[in-house]
Amino acid sequence: MTLMSPQQYRDSLRELHPDVWVRGKRVECVADEPLLQPGVNAIAFTYELALNPELASVMLSTLPTGEQVSRLVALDMSTDDLLRKLEMCRLLCRSTGCAQRYLTHDALGALAQTTKLIAMELETDYYDRFHAYLTMVQQRDLTCAVALTDPKGDRSKRPHQQEDPDLYLHIVERRRDGIIVRGAKANITGAPYTHEILVLPTRSMQEADQDYALSFAVPIDVPGLRIIAKPAGRPGDAEAPFSSRYGQCTALVVFQDVFIPWERVFLCGEYKYAGALAEAFANHHRHSCVGCRAGLGDMIIGGAAALASDNGLPHEHVGHIHTAMADLIRIVEGFYATGVAASVYGRRTVAGTFEPDPVYANLGKLLLAQQVYDLFRLAHEIAGGIVVNAPTPEDVANPENAALIAKYLVGRPGVPASQRIEMARFLQDLTASGEAGWYALISTHGGGSPEALRLSAVRNYDIAERQQLARRLVCFAKSEEGCSGCGSCSTCAD
Repeated sequence: MTLMSPQQYRDSLRELHPDVWVRGKRVECVADEPLLQPGVNAIAFTYELALNPELASVMLSTLPTGEQVSRLVALDMSTDDLLRKLEMCRLLCRSTGCAQRYLTHDALGALAQTTKLIAMELETDYYDRFHAYLTMVQQRDLTCAVALTDPKGDRSKRPHQQEDPDLYLHIVERRRDGIIVRGAKANITGAPYTHEILVLPTRSMQEADQDYALSFAVPIDVPGLRIIAKPAGRPGDAEAPFSSRYGQCTALVVFQDVFIPWERVFLCGEYKYAGALAEAFANHHRHSCVGCRAGLGDMIIGGAAALASDNGLPHEHVGHIHTAMADLIRIVEGFYATGVAASVYGRRTVAGTFEPDPVYANLGKLLLAQQVYDLFRLAHEIAGGIVVNAPTPEDVANPENAALIAKYLVGRPGVPASQRIEMARFLQDLTASGEAGWYALISTHGGGSPEALRLSAVRNYDIAERQQLARRLVCFAKSEEGCSGCGSCSTCAD
C-alpha cells in the first residue's frame, strides 16, 4: 500500500479530466482552478497528516495483512477504531474547518456492512465486488465523493411518483455488461476534486421504486458525468484569512446516461435494502460530524479567547467572559462526549466491522445542529464588535489611514492594532460571514435534518425496555396488596 503525498494528490487530479463547471465556466484543471483551491488544500491536508509519524496512531489503520493505510479509507474493526476515527476528524477539522474526505470512510463502512448483509440473505456477490473496490481504493489511496442526496422534486411523493423520473437517480437500462443510469445527486461535498464518486440511495424504497434502489462507484471523469459546483470557501478574499485557504464546495452531480460496469455496482433494484444502506451511512457520517464540528469549536474557542485577551479582558479575570467561555466549552465538549459514547458503545456488524451506537451518534449530531448558532453568539459576546467592524485590508494598507488605524485600534499594552485586526478577521470568517452561515446550515442539515436525527434516535432507543421497567416498579410498589398482573415483573414470575 502506498500513501500519497499532498503533491501526489494534486498531480493525480491533473491526470483526470472531469466535466466540472464553476460560476458558469468549464474548469480546465481542477487542481489549478483558483475557485476550488481552498477545497483542494483541505483534502491535501489529509494526505499531509497521514505522513506525519507522530500522528500515525490516529491517521493510519493497520490491515489484517499488516500493511498500513490511511484511516480515511479503512474500515472500523473495533470500538477503538471508532474512537480514533472520531479523534482524526476533530484533528483534521480544527485546521481545515471541514476536511471532507472522511465521507469516503463513512461510505465504505456503510457499504461493507450492507453488502455483506445482502450477500448473506440473497446470495449475491455484492460484498465481493465491494471488497475488490475497497482494496483498489486503499492501494491507490484515493478520495471518493459520496453522492447520497437526490434532487427529490416534490418531497411529498416517492421516487416512482415524480412527474419527472430523473429527479431521483435511476436505472434506464440493464445490459449484459452493466447498467445505464440517469438523474442527479445534489449538494455533493467536494465532488470536483476527488477521484471517484460513490453513489448511495438517499432513502428507503418500495417495490415500485426498485429502479431507484442504486449504489455504485464511478471515476470522476466517466463519460456523461457533469459536475456543476460552487466555489470552495472564499478564494481570493483578503478579509477571509481562513476560508480563502481552506474551504469546501458542494455540487450538483448530473448523470447523463452513464454506463456502470457490473463489478462497480453494489445495489441494483434490491429495494428492501436501500433504507438500510442509507441509514448505515447516516450513522457513520453523523458520528464523524460530531468530531468535525468539535474541530470547528476548537478554532472558535481559541479565537474568542485570544481576542478577549488582546482586548484586555482575559476570561480568567472577567466574570461574564469566564461564564461565556464555560458555555462555549460545555457545548463543544458536550456534543463531542456523545461521539465518544457512540464509539465506546459501538456494535459489531455482520461484516465483522463496527458501527457507532446509533442513539449516541444521532443525539450528538442533533446537539451540535441545535447549538451551532450558540457557538457563534458566545464568540461574539466574548470577542466584541471588532469581529465585524475591523477596517478592510485596503484601508490598513493605505498610508493615508494606516497610522490612524494603528493608533486607535490597539489593545492592551503590547498588543498592536494589527494583531487585534487579524484575529477579528479570523473570527468574522468563522462566525459572522457567508462562510459562517454555510457552517451553520451544514451543521443543521448536513448528514440529515434535525427531524431525521430525532426519528433515528427514537427508532434505535429501547423505549419498550424503559416502559417495562416503569411497569415493574409500579407492580413492585403494589406487591404487598397484590400484583396488578402485568406479566413482566418478578411478582408475576413467582
